[in-house]
Amino acid sequence: MEVPSANLEIRHRKLTRLRMFRGLIWLLVLVSTAFMMIVYCGFLATVVFRLFSIHHSRKVTAFFFSAWLALWPFLFEKINKTKVIFSGDDVPAKERVLLICNHRTEVDWMYLWDLALRKDCLGYIKYILKSSLMKLPVFGWAFHILEFIPVERKWEVDESNLRHMLSTFKDPRDPLWLVLFPEGTDFTEQKCLRSQKYAAENGLPILNNALLPKSKGFYACLEDLRSSLDAVYDVTIGYKHHCPSFLDNVFGVDPSEVHIHIRRITLDHIPISEREVTAWLMDTFQLKDQLLSNFKSEGCFPQQGTEAKLSTGKCLANVMLVLVLTSVCTFFTFFSSNWFKIFVSLSCAYMASATYFNIRPVPIFSCVKTCF
Repeated sequence: MEVPSANLEIRHRKLTRLRMFRGLIWLLVLVSTAFMMIVYCGFLATVVFRLFSIHHSRKVTAFFFSAWLALWPFLFEKINKTKVIFSGDDVPAKERVLLICNHRTEVDWMYLWDLALRKDCLGYIKYILKSSLMKLPVFGWAFHILEFIPVERKWEVDESNLRHMLSTFKDPRDPLWLVLFPEGTDFTEQKCLRSQKYAAENGLPILNNALLPKSKGFYACLEDLRSSLDAVYDVTIGYKHHCPSFLDNVFGVDPSEVHIHIRRITLDHIPISEREVTAWLMDTFQLKDQLLSNFKSEGCFPQQGTEAKLSTGKCLANVMLVLVLTSVCTFFTFFSSNWFKIFVSLSCAYMASATYFNIRPVPIFSCVKTCF
């Protein structure tokens, strides 16, 4: 795990004109395909299908949006040639899991898509993330459709919304990958020093490669979902040779390698009381801190090679599917009857209002269904 630096000369690859042009074209493709998928598929899945069945609504959402999300691993691994190396436990496909991860940079969560894609759960991955991201144009709409949980990082404000959303994730028929970053924010040297100071003043472990974890959100997830989960995945991410930003990923200048270590922990190995869960989480982050220290010195995690490389043929077929869907949707948008134009207008209005007012699809349409 490298400490980020402002010195662009140590980047793994130079930002050439070709990489910049390719990155901008690919970013345009990602935004345009996302917009069309949201307007057509998102509106149908979260409005029309949800009136009849939340379970089938989620299946439709997962089918279409897993195809779009898979464009990102294709960009990382096939276009930018970033090596994604998995290690640790070999985990089964399609499990219902709570996933905890260290938060090294703003794009950690995007590399978890590479793992979810390999486990056929890409359309079912959900994040607990800061609420400001839910208001992003286009991408924020997708976050609402995929039922990400926004938080203000103030427990007295977040608890009721978090527990309400967790109550909608209990159906064992729905695969679930719920991702939580217990540190609450991404790692920087400044934040690390503050965390170490707090730890020293309160008799807590001193961590050098991670921040002290916050346990309340983790405990709430465990408490509400324990009976419907198969396991908890403890995921640790390390980067070589530079810690990437979002644009580093898009342009392919960094990182050279992403190392992802997974520990699969069954629920019977995790305590029940809040006090014991807090202690367990702290012990887990101490182990994670040691794992990252070893990664710094050795350049890898133990037990490498637990996941195969992505199939280039399947990736290209998925890209073609998304592009064809986008082309068809674009054609209907501009050259179809007024009914389609009304549909597009309603869809855009719904998505924009849902994003601005933080409207969640589950409670609204559950209530409508109950009325009928």
